[in-house]
Amino acid sequence: MTFIFRRIIGTIPVLILVTLMVFGLIHLIPGDVATAVLGEEATPAAKVALRHELGLDKPLPVQYASWLWRVLHGDLGRSLADHTPVAQTIAQRLPVTIELALASFLVALIIAIPAGILGATRRGKLSDYVGTAISFAGMSIPSFWLGIMLIIFFAVRLGWLPASGYVPLTQDPKANLQAMLLPAVATGFRESAVLMRMLRSSLLEVLSLEYVRTAKAKGLQPRVVVLRHAIRNALIPVVTSSGLVVAGLLGGLVLTETIFGIPGFGRLIVQSIFDRDFITVQGAVLVSALLVILVNLLVDIAYAMLDPRIRVS
Repeated sequence: MTFIFRRIIGTIPVLILVTLMVFGLIHLIPGDVATAVLGEEATPAAKVALRHELGLDKPLPVQYASWLWRVLHGDLGRSLADHTPVAQTIAQRLPVTIELALASFLVALIIAIPAGILGATRRGKLSDYVGTAISFAGMSIPSFWLGIMLIIFFAVRLGWLPASGYVPLTQDPKANLQAMLLPAVATGFRESAVLMRMLRSSLLEVLSLEYVRTAKAKGLQPRVVVLRHAIRNALIPVVTSSGLVVAGLLGGLVLTETIFGIPGFGRLIVQSIFDRDFITVQGAVLVSALLVILVNLLVDIAYAMLDPRIRVS
């Protein structure tokens, strides 16, 4: 608990820095924000009214304190496009992207863990070459191209799965699974390549250590040696890569969501940028940064669970 408490306390300076950077986002827009939002043809009175609405006519410290106070109370402002609360819009879109990110990560693990273990324990054999070929394919094939191919084959030709759309899990679990399967495979296949290569190289290094050789010398079955003694230490660098993968998925599913017509968080950010809805962009960037911080905290906790020496140090 002390280790976790220290990690949580350590995130506070990061959170403060993140709020400062996100707050400065709207002030980094070239030119006048009101002109960028309303256009060059807007009247001076309209621009003055918008600056007053956004609080841009106040000193920067006052603006930051006011904005931070509202954020702490869950108020991220109102959209400049449709005047709906930004927090409400994000609350509707974010669970969709989180579900897709977790599904993609699960697909990546299902592919990466068996392939990585087989590649390390059967180095130089056919299974190792097959796993290496899969990893190269995963890193080389763009996820959007793979998504289009999956749609053509499984949705258009075979008609097994829907080509696009989204159904909430609470509304129809079966339809939700069918809608999420293709985008999760399209994205997870690429991420599995990174995790598989990381696990293979890490497990190869652990299998050469002295305590593993001792376990083998005692007559333990190879499967027991790998699964009970080697895999735990080999997972530490994989956990690091997993944190980066999940954090990247939470903010990098724009193409997948666009191809499969999924109303997720990434599409919200892109659409808000096109609409010059800087209030929504500001809130979305803040939430994205908080999610990355949360993922990193969970990775640190996973470290401590896998290796008790990290807690002691």
